Amino acid sequence: MFVPFLIMLREGLEAALIVSLIASYLKRTGREQWFMAMWAGVVIAAGLCLGLGLFINVTTGEFPQKQQELFEGIVAVIAVFILTWMVFWMRKVSRNVKAQLEGAVDAALARGNNSGLALVMMVFLAVAREGLESVFFLLAAFQQDVGMAPPIGALLGLATAVALGMLIYWGGVRLNLASFFRWTSLFIIFVAAGLAAGAIRAFHEAGLWNHLQEVAFDLSNTLSTHTLFGTLLEGILGYQESPSISEVAVWLLYLIPALLLYLMPPRSSAPAAAR
Repeated sequence: MFVPFLIMLREGLEAALIVSLIASYLKRTGREQWFMAMWAGVVIAAGLCLGLGLFINVTTGEFPQKQQELFEGIVAVIAVFILTWMVFWMRKVSRNVKAQLEGAVDAALARGNNSGLALVMMVFLAVAREGLESVFFLLAAFQQDVGMAPPIGALLGLATAVALGMLIYWGGVRLNLASFFRWTSLFIIFVAAGLAAGAIRAFHEAGLWNHLQEVAFDLSNTLSTHTLFGTLLEGILGYQESPSISEVAVWLLYLIPALLLYLMPPRSSAPAAAR
């Protein structure tokens, strides 16, 4: 429940901030008449992402066991790539995302008779990116943790993000967004490492990967997944009490480079250095 909550809080807050920045810029420049076009882009993006998620979930639910495991592995791999891209994209653009959005709004509204459609598409693409990232992660999360807790966590995270976005727009709350995205990014890297290990496990169960399947270590007597803490680690980070060598190897091969790259100080651009 916690991981879907956190991911949807982060993704929803990113989307809410995008909409809030666009709305604030339209209001500040006296172009409130374009609010309907902005909200049309938001609604279309949300509807597309929801429809895609439901379609994938319904059409894959009746797969035979091996095909289901293969699908789960593929979704987990996609989720790993999306989460990784999300973390490093936010790290790169967090300092100038406001200026980029305002420039995109100006460019869309400078298209004469097509200004409304251009703004709808611009907002749609910005919000749909966040939504599609969420769709593939939630598909992977729901496959690893069945029951009602993950969907409830996702809905609570989304509702919290919407509420925070509204409060930020109205000026009722101030968040240290840099710290929020920095610490959630580190956490997401560990989540993605667990998904990567889960993907190789799913591929083994699908019959595609049969190498290095010896048990790497057995912590069933020390930290069993049947205990409360073990269950939490399994649901949050994909912990396994007796993982295979291939699972541990994939976990480390993803986690170590990702952490090193993320913790490295970002390189300053040439113009910034000149100043």
